[in-house]
Amino acid sequence: MSKKNDAKNTGSGKDKAANKTIALNRSARHDYSLETRYEAGIALQGWELKSIRAGRMNMGDAYALVKSGEIFLFGAQITPLSQASTHVVADDRRTRKLLMHRHEIDKLVGKVERDGYTLIPTAVYWKGNKVKLEIALAKGKQSHDKRQASKDRDWAREKERTMRRHNKNA
Repeated sequence: MSKKNDAKNTGSGKDKAANKTIALNRSARHDYSLETRYEAGIALQGWELKSIRAGRMNMGDAYALVKSGEIFLFGAQITPLSQASTHVVADDRRTRKLLMHRHEIDKLVGKVERDGYTLIPTAVYWKGNKVKLEIALAKGKQSHDKRQASKDRDWAREKERTMRRHNKNA
């Protein structure tokens, strides 16, 4: 009974959601225009899961590719712990298989091969006791698109500041 009460009083829901996020790919929003997002599981080894629990995952250069009807994650780095098992050879940038439903994979294969989209991992997070990866269908931005996006973002920020100042004085 005390565990339930402790769980209720530990903090707001935002704190729990913030703790569930393992890694974010912040450059993805800057370099690509993201369209549709999908959730996928990741096939991990035991040492990788322990390292992820310790917060040792980096997705800076990660991308997903379709090979022979399956989707794989390339370039995601999971640094092994020093206490990890000595009989396992840890490859921190190994290719990891993504676990999705067949109809989702078929839809993504069609978009990637025919329409010229790319699969970009945007976030890794906990869902229950499983590690999930959010991948997005994306198209690359040109440099002028990136500049326009930053101008729009700055303008939206300035608008918000002006509105706040106006409401304070009213």
